[in-house]
Amino acid sequence: MQGFIKTNPVAGSDSLLCEAKGLELLETALNRAGIVKVRVPARLEIRRDRLCLELINSVSASEQQMSLLGESLAQIHKQRHSYYGLASGNFIGLSPQANIKSDNWGRFFLDYRLGFQIRRIADSAVRERFLAELERCREALENFLNATSRGPALVHGDLWSGNVMFDRNGQNVWLIDPAVYYADPDVDLAMTEMFGGFSSAFYSAYDAVFPRADDYPLKRRIYNFYHYLNHYNLFGDAYLSGCEEGLAALDETLYR
Repeated sequence: MQGFIKTNPVAGSDSLLCEAKGLELLETALNRAGIVKVRVPARLEIRRDRLCLELINSVSASEQQMSLLGESLAQIHKQRHSYYGLASGNFIGLSPQANIKSDNWGRFFLDYRLGFQIRRIADSAVRERFLAELERCREALENFLNATSRGPALVHGDLWSGNVMFDRNGQNVWLIDPAVYYADPDVDLAMTEMFGGFSSAFYSAYDAVFPRADDYPLKRRIYNFYHYLNHYNLFGDAYLSGCEEGLAALDETLYR
């Protein structure tokens, strides 16, 4: 089996070990659901400074593969877990991702996703303004997310088009670079819409198995606020407007 070698992108960290563990959790969930054509690459060597994965020769997706991905993701999302979060921290791309085990989804997302990223903002004026708005909306946001969560379920955590591969024979779909935790499944659906790349066949197949509710459009904006914050912290002002949109979505929870 040919391998693809990754070196540690965050020097001195456990990011590769966390990636391998995330792939293992996804693989377990896929196996539990009896899914054989959506897969994760085999881990051929796992070290703190080096991760060797099965090599996937990827091409553009067919509509059949997009449907397969949507249906399979919905089956994973329907599997229930006993808590939100994760027992230990991991990474989302180049950024640390804080975790605890929690029975309160709204509070977890507020503190360990939005609050964690906001506190990493270098610009003190932006940081303090965002923190103040988060606190102003705290009770309404927590109550809204708890009332509408469809979890806890395992999520990929960073599900954009660059983290899905489609093999040349047109049969298998591969999930890579996870940032897994247990969450409201809508966090994954929201991320698929942030940068495009998922066709209508994906959403039709997903909703046929595990349909989204009417509150999803607002949740999408709230959940993607986390990703815009992460990208703002990593890449700068190009993502600030997305953060402002997320902040506006928090405000809408006050008036529901």
